[in-house]
Amino acid sequence: MPTIFLSPSTQEYNHYVNGGTEEEIMNQLADAMLPYLRSSGVQVARNSPEGNVSQSIERSNSGNYDLHIALHSNASPENMTGQLQGPDIYYRPGNWRSKRFADILAKNFKSIYPYPWMVDTRPSTQLAEVRRTIAPAVLIEVAYHDNWEDAQWIKDNIDPIARMLVRSVTEYFDIPFVEAQPERSGRVATGGGNLLLRSRPNTGAPVLARMPDGAPVTVLGVLPNGWYVTRYGGNVGYASGNYIEFT
Repeated sequence: MPTIFLSPSTQEYNHYVNGGTEEEIMNQLADAMLPYLRSSGVQVARNSPEGNVSQSIERSNSGNYDLHIALHSNASPENMTGQLQGPDIYYRPGNWRSKRFADILAKNFKSIYPYPWMVDTRPSTQLAEVRRTIAPAVLIEVAYHDNWEDAQWIKDNIDPIARMLVRSVTEYFDIPFVEAQPERSGRVATGGGNLLLRSRPNTGAPVLARMPDGAPVTVLGVLPNGWYVTRYGGNVGYASGNYIEFT
């Protein structure tokens, strides 16, 4: 299952026109993403709000992550304060994975942002979190925090934006999106044989682990087709819900 590095802004000095800071609001957005990511089986590491961009990049590069996602909000040039609007999504030119994820994000942003024609993707060789990360990276400027309408849209839509971002992540990795659900403890109930933990919710997918009858598991999410997003030991994958009992 995929593992991502989530990097909300550490810029506590960028103030929203309607109160709050970029660091504060982007960490709220990251917090709102976590339940959707967990239930969908996406494992997450995260930067520290007390750090800076270089430390976020260093921490990301110290792990083996499949995607690096930087969360920011934007500000207009000083001579245009409050005049610009819309999400900007930056990707690494020449990296098809970075570009593909940016395109998925742009498509999905257009479904929730009130002015979809303002959603834009842009290549960047200047932004450090796009250029210097080992993992394919995007930097998302969710909207403009110096524009009252944009700033209020972000604050009023933290959960819908978080949900859309995680749906984009699952689309990128071609795995099911699962609505946020509480973790539940369970055990394997096969009546004697092993239950297979698979990399996709189908019987032809590669096997990640064999779970013996009676083994304790954690169910992270339940899919409509009866498969469970399941944690067993250090593995997260999919198992048939027909053979798991909740405890």
